[in-house]
Amino acid sequence: MGKKIYVGNLPFSTTSESLTQIFSSFGKVETSKIVMDRDSGRSKGFGFVEMPHAEEADAAIGKLHGSDFGGRALTVNEARPMEKKDGSRPTARTARPDYNRGPSQMDHSGNRW
Repeated sequence: MGKKIYVGNLPFSTTSESLTQIFSSFGKVETSKIVMDRDSGRSKGFGFVEMPHAEEADAAIGKLHGSDFGGRALTVNEARPMEKKDGSRPTARTARPDYNRGPSQMDHSGNRW
C-alpha cells in the first residue's frame, strides 16, 4: 500500500515536475501536486506526493524532512486525511466569543475607542 506525503515550506517557484524529480531518487512517484492559490494563481508553498511503495515513501520522508531545498528547510511527513467540510465554517463573529458580549460602556456614551 502506498503513501501520500505532505511537503511544506517549498519555494514558491517549485513545480510539480521538480517535486517529482526530488522524490524519484527514492522510488516511483505516482503523482505530485503543488497547491495553488485560487485567486492569485501562485503556489501556496506546499504540495503532495504519492508513492506506491510505503518503504520508499518512508525513506524519502526520513531523508528529506529538514533538508535544504532552494534555501528552505523542507517539512516532509505523511499526509493526514482531509477533514470533511460540513458547511458550518465559523465566521469572525462566532469564532470570537468577545463579540457576543453586547455593547460596552463606551458604545453608549457615543465615544469611540
